[in-house]
Amino acid sequence: MAMTATARSVNGGLRHEVDVNGRHTIITDEPARLGGTDAGPTPHELVPAMLAACASTMIAMYANARGLELGEVRVDAVYEPDPIPRQVELVVHVPADLPPEQAVRLQRIVDTCPVKRALEAGFEIDEKIVFAEMACTHGS
Repeated sequence: MAMTATARSVNGGLRHEVDVNGRHTIITDEPARLGGTDAGPTPHELVPAMLAACASTMIAMYANARGLELGEVRVDAVYEPDPIPRQVELVVHVPADLPPEQAVRLQRIVDTCPVKRALEAGFEIDEKIVFAEMACTHGS
């Protein structure tokens, strides 16, 4: 199933409204030092956000499906955009009393995160420019 996102500039500025699958809207912007209004994360900041959210969601789904009470679990994603290849560190914070075998299982669950797997596999990106059709009005 294909997923879609459509971004449109708000008033010609650096703030964008991004429609996701026709169901959700995300606001992105640039910081003031780059000419934006900092009304939302930059597009690049969404990379660690999507990884942290995906890993955390996978853990929650795993726990919910098994009726497990894991306690407070938090996932941090630290993204370094400058080196090539890019670097991300995912850190899963679990309660101190979590059994070690459960922690090992959570690591395997994080490895199933679809976003992580997609980024590791790489992408092929096709780009094209499409010219909007001009509305024609003919006088009679």
